[in-house]
Amino acid sequence: MLLVFEQPNLDVPEEHHLFFDAGDGRLITFFVREDRATDPTPMPEAVGAVHHIAYAVSPEVFERAVHGLATAGYPNTGRVDRGFMDSLYFRDPNGSQIELACYKFTPPEGRSVAMVLIHAIRSMRVLGEG
Repeated sequence: MLLVFEQPNLDVPEEHHLFFDAGDGRLITFFVREDRATDPTPMPEAVGAVHHIAYAVSPEVFERAVHGLATAGYPNTGRVDRGFMDSLYFRDPNGSQIELACYKFTPPEGRSVAMVLIHAIRSMRVLGEG
């Protein structure tokens, strides 16, 4: 992701606040501190906690990640076939679970992935499949 802005954390001066372009005009931000110890303990699964962060990626990026993680011997789930998309899960060095998601369809012109999924779910309910 492209780093688009960095500033001191206005609440904790010894930290930096990094803003990254996550794609499609969306930003994701991180607070970093040079002296903070890395803690690979998985994040707790609790109400209010972040379960995982998902990024929609192209088929090419997905394949590069599958092969790159395998080649590096980095722990991951491998490809998980979800029917309408493939997922790949792994943990970052601080224990956060990351998902790379690759949709198996391209929305029609003027429609978003979310619109297609909403329509599919509604259609399945009408047909008694969901």
